[in-house]
Amino acid sequence: MKNIEIYTGDNCYFCESAKRLLNKKNYSYKEIDVSSSESLRDLMIKRANGKRTIPQIFIDGIHIGGWNELYALDRSSQLDGMIDK
Repeated sequence: MKNIEIYTGDNCYFCESAKRLLNKKNYSYKEIDVSSSESLRDLMIKRANGKRTIPQIFIDGIHIGGWNELYALDRSSQLDGMIDK
């Protein structure tokens, strides 16, 4: 299984939705809360090519986007193939 990282923040509906989807599929992930760390937020923005919204999700270091992109990958049956390879 591949390494999943998800940058999140406090009271974020889309972050919770992304984590719920990953949990439902029994995928483990590393959650990085940027709400109280400017340096972690800056790192997320750099890694996400300037994107500032949360969540930002990476699979094996590859930026896939946020909740909408994660959901679209799941709906198109591509997410399992990306993670289980």
